[in-house]
Amino acid sequence: MKEYIEERAVDIANYIIDCNATVRQTAKKFGVSKSTVHKDVTERLLQINPTLARKARKVLDVNKQERHIRGGMATREKYLHKAP
Repeated sequence: MKEYIEERAVDIANYIIDCNATVRQTAKKFGVSKSTVHKDVTERLLQINPTLARKARKVLDVNKQERHIRGGMATREKYLHKAP
């Protein structure tokens, strides 16, 4: 694996853990796709730093569980600000 990919995977994991970030937020911050973020954390990072990979995965799992709640809140806000 190329060195810059390894560095990116570690940087992405640290960002996710430090900021409690979602995959979308992380992808936007690093200028990569959601697929790349997911692959970096779930596959590449396991080879580089398994402990860091587990920590990042925990954050992503919590975010995934809360995803439907955030979506509902966003929809609610959208319609609260809409004039009748």
